[in-house]
Amino acid sequence: MPPNESSQTRAQEILCNIFDEPIERLQCHLDNVDTFGVQMNTCFRVALLVLLAAMAFGSANRQSARILASETVAPEMPSNESPNASNEPKALSGNGDTVLLDAWYNSQQRKDAKGQQVYFHYKWNDETDSGYSLLGRIFNDDGAVTKTLFTAPTFKELRKAQVYIIVSPDIPVKNPNPHYMQPEEAKQIVQWVRAGGVLMIMENDPPNADLEHLNLLSDRFGIHFNNVVRNQVKDDQFETGKLAIAGGGPIFHDGHTIFMKDICTITANSPAHAVFVDRGDTIMAVAKFGKGIVFATVDPWLYNEYTDGHKLPAAYDNYAAGKELVRWILQQVRH
Repeated sequence: MPPNESSQTRAQEILCNIFDEPIERLQCHLDNVDTFGVQMNTCFRVALLVLLAAMAFGSANRQSARILASETVAPEMPSNESPNASNEPKALSGNGDTVLLDAWYNSQQRKDAKGQQVYFHYKWNDETDSGYSLLGRIFNDDGAVTKTLFTAPTFKELRKAQVYIIVSPDIPVKNPNPHYMQPEEAKQIVQWVRAGGVLMIMENDPPNADLEHLNLLSDRFGIHFNNVVRNQVKDDQFETGKLAIAGGGPIFHDGHTIFMKDICTITANSPAHAVFVDRGDTIMAVAKFGKGIVFATVDPWLYNEYTDGHKLPAAYDNYAAGKELVRWILQQVRH
């Protein structure tokens, strides 16, 4: 059945809206088709109108989409770099790693205000000049967890930590019952380092610490602490303990003026190598061993007395140098 007149009129209205032309002009286009000899009945004319309307509608939609796309601002993709990086919190090196401080080879105790025996001297909770409370905070601020080992180290216990620190082992003048390094204990520590542990040794001068027994351990890594004393500082003659670190190295990126008093020296043999030398003496050495690494130095130099700024002249920056050392130590941890 042929469509009625209203269908044809509706199709023409659709075309008018799409092409934005009056109906008389569209009718003229269709009449021109008749002029070329194509006689169209009403049904065919309506069908042609509908087809043209559909084609025009699709074209109009595509055009609208292009216009919309050209006028719309695409959202910015997130950048890998913060636009205000200086205000972003820095990445922490520690990642929750455990730094275990020895309290066996250095197990000095004294009575506190309540008369209780407490550990002191290079300990995390020692807030006095002899303590490592500031060093502990540097580790904590860089994302590490600080703990203490009060017994002889075993591979089983060391596996719970990523970093193990031995500082200035006792001698009888410091502790009437010193715990000397034993061959079996050294073996356990070596096994842990080989498996990926990070060992940090901070020795001292012979009148204040045990070198002989600790060398049972350190010699395994090519690090030997020499039975000598240098940088003997009297009273406030800080210049005698002055050491200049140039910077630009893997551990210390910046230059530092540090203070170490009454120290020994190191002889480094393979696999160890010196990382800081002063006047021909090795002050710091590093040894890669298996999957792990060993850092050694000749003094416990990062204790509160010389890091909190109350005693050393302003030119000395043990604290800043300590922050760089801590960062490097934590970066050596395998994940």
